[in-house]
Amino acid sequence: MGIMGNLRNRAGLVIFVIGLAIVAFLLGDVVRSGSPLWMQKQNEVGSVNGSAIDYQQFNAQVEQTAYQFQQQMGGVETPQMKMYAVQQVWNQFISKELLNSEIEKIGFTVGKQELNDLVTGPNPAPQIMQTFVNPQTGQFDRAYLYQVIEESNNGNVELQGQWEALLESVKEQRLAEKYANLLSSSIYVTALEAQDEYTAKNKLANFEYTLLDYSSINDADVKLTDADYKEYYEKHKNSFKNREETRGIEYVLIDATPTAKDKSATLANIQSLKEELTASTNDSLFAVSHSDNKYPVTYYKKGQLSDALDSALFNASAGAIVGPFESNNVFEIAKVINVKYSPDSVTVNHIVLNPATDGGVTQTKAKADSIKNLLQNGGNFAALAVEFSQDPNSKTNGGEMGTFTRGQLSQLGESFEDAIFNAKTGDIIVKESQLGVHILKIGKQVGNSKIVKAAIVDKVINAGKETTDAAYAKANTFFADVNANNFTEIAKKQNLNLQSANNVMPMDISINGTEVPRELVRWIFEAKDNEVTDKIFETEDNFIIAKVTAIHPKGIQPLEDVKSEITTGVMRLVKSRMLKEKMNNALNGSTSISQVAQKIGKNAIAVENIVLANPVIPGVALESTVIGTVFGLQPNKPSKAIDGSQGVYVVQVNSFVNPKELVETERTAQQKQMLQAKQQRAWGSVFQALQNSSDIDDNRIRFY
Repeated sequence: MGIMGNLRNRAGLVIFVIGLAIVAFLLGDVVRSGSPLWMQKQNEVGSVNGSAIDYQQFNAQVEQTAYQFQQQMGGVETPQMKMYAVQQVWNQFISKELLNSEIEKIGFTVGKQELNDLVTGPNPAPQIMQTFVNPQTGQFDRAYLYQVIEESNNGNVELQGQWEALLESVKEQRLAEKYANLLSSSIYVTALEAQDEYTAKNKLANFEYTLLDYSSINDADVKLTDADYKEYYEKHKNSFKNREETRGIEYVLIDATPTAKDKSATLANIQSLKEELTASTNDSLFAVSHSDNKYPVTYYKKGQLSDALDSALFNASAGAIVGPFESNNVFEIAKVINVKYSPDSVTVNHIVLNPATDGGVTQTKAKADSIKNLLQNGGNFAALAVEFSQDPNSKTNGGEMGTFTRGQLSQLGESFEDAIFNAKTGDIIVKESQLGVHILKIGKQVGNSKIVKAAIVDKVINAGKETTDAAYAKANTFFADVNANNFTEIAKKQNLNLQSANNVMPMDISINGTEVPRELVRWIFEAKDNEVTDKIFETEDNFIIAKVTAIHPKGIQPLEDVKSEITTGVMRLVKSRMLKEKMNNALNGSTSISQVAQKIGKNAIAVENIVLANPVIPGVALESTVIGTVFGLQPNKPSKAIDGSQGVYVVQVNSFVNPKELVETERTAQQKQMLQAKQQRAWGSVFQALQNSSDIDDNRIRFY
């Protein structure tokens, strides 16, 4: 790859790591000149404390990130992948703005000499190391770096812009590191904290408890009042804070998934295609014409395909037809075209000639043949690569192309890859690709495994027209009859799958586990309360009609909006009050837990060897409040009534077993371990605090 292409691909997404690998992407200031304010706002994806990002800049980053995801997933593009990219870029934007604001307040800068050291010093910045990598060796290429600097300084305008962007990213990362270092050095652990941590993990408590379980009171016997709801709400108010607006909906899902009849029809189709594939004289054309997923007709290694197909292919001989097999809602058949053994990996050197500068393909091939003859007569490959190769990397590394496994060179064409893997060590061959004309020298070959060339034909099991029409007719009947007032009634009357979701978020791609179109989510956030969809929405397997049932604005939600969600908690609050009254009556006049237990008709249960760091009562539940109380008690005295997660407790300590005293070296090791844990959590905590205190406006739903 040329210098320009390499920088263009690498400079777009710059990553730095602080604390828990928080990523901040580098975007320039939004250009606003020449546009009225209302239009600028229209194109804003969002803002952080007044610093906005324009849609075009944001979307360019989204497209690049989505492409990277696509490459990692084998070239498959999905709507979900796009939304993951949107979320990642949004998180990066927020991180960048919050971090830059803090750095500006502190006054950090990067000096000229400091920047020079980060670029050309003994230990260059990670972006420099990652950008200027020799693709054959995988190592940092300093000569390549100096070549780019020279060309940038000599007036290459496009390269100069990319170089300056890269330098800016290096400075951004260095500033982030300074902030992270400042954060880390502000964290400490005292000897007393280390001792407390050690004690919490090693001091043992032996105690008895008696319990009045919440389940001992029937829900039907509890009458909840408005005062009860208000009391619970006031105690837990901060739990009901929305970071962004959410919506509540009711909706019906009309199933349109393939039926057994559809599956049988798909099986019959693939069986018919199997007969045609048997008679086919052009297997590649047949596979491309009849497959849903368009597998390439190429050589496959063991383990590359679905289990059943893989097993059958590698046990069949050339000419055999295998399948059909069902895998992930797809029927597959395949024709074995050839079976052979091939090296697992091959090391290759190459010289690349460019037909555009050598007078055309014919003249370039003639030139390649001449170079091949020189090599066969003892010519030095490295010297000839320096003299003739148009690939700047092969000029500087003796023509090394790298070591490849089968499939890694498929982008250069099947015949190109076959030529390399069919050759022998020491062979010199001439081969054309979209990059030019290559003179290839075959080096070390490792392994010798069976490979199978196969033409694969597959058919996805889709719902047929009859299935889809029946589901749509059901959806249409409901849609025609329903309105805001009778939505639930009609859904039940027509025996439809009625569901609800109370907290739909603007960037959701699924609701209760069902993937939904973004168009539906946008409608949910544009609609008024109690409004019904104005159309039938479609997913891959369902038809959906929805109604907005609640609008939860950003901020702390009012009691009425969360009342239905907190009933369980309010019920427990009231039961706790009732049980505490009973427990307090039992405590009155009692001097031991056995007396308390006797009065409430329960047993006093003994437990041993409990530590504060693991607050579990064996066989009952995680009870942090109860165990915390235990470690603050004096032995042989019953506690007050304690609200636990399972019920109301009274406990009595029988004894504590103190651990051995920490020696200085042990305490120091404990402090170091705690400090590392605190430092790892620091950025996440700071970032959350900065987010909570910031004004973040999220308009992504308007664009995605």
